[in-house]
Amino acid sequence: MKRLLLLVLLLIGSSALAQEEEPLLYRDSIPAVDTLEFETVVDGLTRPLYLTHAGDGSGRLFILEQGGLIKVWNGEETTIFMDISGLVSQEALGTGYTERGLLGLAFHPDYAENGTFFVNYTDTAGVTNIARYQVSDNPDVADTGTAEIIFTENQPYANHNGGHMAFDADGYLYIALGDGGSAGDPLNAGQNPNMLLGTIMRLDVDAEIGYAIPEDNPFVGSDEGADEVWSYGWRNPWRFSFDRVTDDMYIGDVGQAQWEELNFESADSAGGLNYGWNLFEASTVYAGGGDPAVMVQPFAEYNHNSGCSVTGGYVYRGEALPDWEGVYFYSDYCTGVMWTAYRTDAETWVSDILTDTDYQVSSFGEDESGEMYVVHYGGSVLKIVPAE
Repeated sequence: MKRLLLLVLLLIGSSALAQEEEPLLYRDSIPAVDTLEFETVVDGLTRPLYLTHAGDGSGRLFILEQGGLIKVWNGEETTIFMDISGLVSQEALGTGYTERGLLGLAFHPDYAENGTFFVNYTDTAGVTNIARYQVSDNPDVADTGTAEIIFTENQPYANHNGGHMAFDADGYLYIALGDGGSAGDPLNAGQNPNMLLGTIMRLDVDAEIGYAIPEDNPFVGSDEGADEVWSYGWRNPWRFSFDRVTDDMYIGDVGQAQWEELNFESADSAGGLNYGWNLFEASTVYAGGGDPAVMVQPFAEYNHNSGCSVTGGYVYRGEALPDWEGVYFYSDYCTGVMWTAYRTDAETWVSDILTDTDYQVSSFGEDESGEMYVVHYGGSVLKIVPAE
């Protein structure tokens, strides 16, 4: 009898523990903005565009600079991890505005064992390159001699290069490509998934040479789209992320003349979704419109009275700000306005302005423990921390 009672108590305790560990998916509200603040952790940077971690237990942060440098911060100092400034579009080395340069960085999920990482850059001819590299014997220095170009795509115009990359929970690499540039999608790339421009691709990069196509990509064996394509209807996806708990995907897509948009794709999606550009700009008809029922509608949007270029962010899953768990952060590059979004149930989103900042938010980033950072294009990295 005592053993039975003990077993029941253990089962009840295990059930309670499992319930406590369930990820927070829905919420009724968010805390006040004065419960958090932005703490500068790295400065003196030159046009930083992205921050990530290697997932190797080192706690280091890797910061991408548009001109071709990747810097590593160990908590005390910043050193150069890799320099490919001689390979990237030369205007990225200057001081004027450009959407070219070193744009994306992703570490292999097994980086701690294989030392493999990937970069996305436009070269001196303006061509998008995805290159695979290895770390050297020094963990703080890449081996640039190991470069293997696994993918290229011509860019007919200098803007809308996309550039972001990230791995999902299955170990596939997702790569964002803009619609090729200019304005209004003159190539009609957005609604043509047989073109790679205007898509997010999904690749198996564990092939010995180049890449392979995941068998469950949505257009494999079909004439309706290229094998590499996961989703389409994009104008210029600028930063997407996977919720590290649910693997749901969040994407910011830069608008044309009026609207910026944020999109959501559930982890159980089979891919092949159409996000609307250029028939729609966010939820507003752009080039003739179409049936909105067959296109994914954004969960949040804002017009150009509030900004001009959205920067997608992350769902907070760290430990330092427990009251903010499950909240998605995003911002506008032009105004520094920062928003949050969350779901009250499976269908209902709430999005509102969090705060005005003085930052040019080129990206958000996460460290190994899920704490969140803001990348300020003006030259610094800030950590979102509890207010004192």
